[in-house]
Amino acid sequence: MRRAVCPGSYDPATNGHLDIIERAAALFDEVVVAVLINPKKQGLFTVEERLEMLREVTAGLPNVRVDSWRGLLVDYCRQHDIAAVAKGLRSVSDFDYELQMAQMNRELSGVETLLMSNNPAYSFLSSSLVKEVATYGGDVSEMVPAVVHERLKAKLAQ
Repeated sequence: MRRAVCPGSYDPATNGHLDIIERAAALFDEVVVAVLINPKKQGLFTVEERLEMLREVTAGLPNVRVDSWRGLLVDYCRQHDIAAVAKGLRSVSDFDYELQMAQMNRELSGVETLLMSNNPAYSFLSSSLVKEVATYGGDVSEMVPAVVHERLKAKLAQ
């Protein structure tokens, strides 16, 4: 079975994330969407909330499962027999960072990284930008799945 992981913080998941997940699901037998836990970062959503939203937005993709992990991604890959990491690229600056990570991951474990060019419609899109725009009342409804938009509005209203 060919397995890949789509790692990220997903705080929150955007339509750009979903596009990469859907495209990876078409290429691999199983795709794990892994919410990577970084104790140094304070997210807007809890890890459990992110997992729940991701499960809802990927429910129509039978070969996708959602999980979380604290530690090195390559350790997760080894533990779950995953041979590839699938990541999206928005810009040249993404490429510089992701190339370094891909090379390090391959050196550490032999795990390959598939760097997928983004859909141009999402080239500007990031979770950070979505949160910032939404915080100031901007309309991000076309940038995130509907369930994420509803939860984002509710979270910011608190």
